[in-house]
Amino acid sequence: MLKELVSKCRTYRRFYQETPISEEDLLELIDLARLTASTANSQALKFRISHTPEENALIFDTLGWAGALPDWDGPVEGERPSAYIVILCDLSLGKNKLTDDGIAAQTIMLGATEKGYGGCMLGNVQRSQLAEALGIDTSLYSVDLVLALGKPKEEVVIVPVKEDGSVTYYRDENQIHYVPKRALKDIII
Repeated sequence: MLKELVSKCRTYRRFYQETPISEEDLLELIDLARLTASTANSQALKFRISHTPEENALIFDTLGWAGALPDWDGPVEGERPSAYIVILCDLSLGKNKLTDDGIAAQTIMLGATEKGYGGCMLGNVQRSQLAEALGIDTSLYSVDLVLALGKPKEEVVIVPVKEDGSVTYYRDENQIHYVPKRALKDIII
């Protein structure tokens, strides 16, 4: 059952924007992250949620969406996320908690998948602009990751890595998104 959940937990970049995610659901996802491991048990991560169209638009304007798709500027209006979770680090409790960020983000994404949502972990963020837009004091918090969430509007398919070894994701003419994954035998040393 866990393998099925992990397999369904893909990166989605287009959503049914009109399908809301409630504050209650977002808080439940953050509560999952709260229970996960934390470096030195510092529990330095903090979270900022957004689920209103106005605030979502502010966040959207600070994000870079798909480096491997240079001709695509991100989801168009109507296909944008209906919610975001911004992962922050409380600088009084620690800094550079990248391991914690990854654990929290993946846990949130797995929880979102279980609820029928999908998302995208975004590290390509104009952090200063985002902090200013959301009123986040960067002397107190670092902006680490942004999780874009919504009901997925695209199909994502896992495929084997091609003979040339490229792991670059791509889309076909039907906008199906393909994600090459190395075979198990290729990652065991």
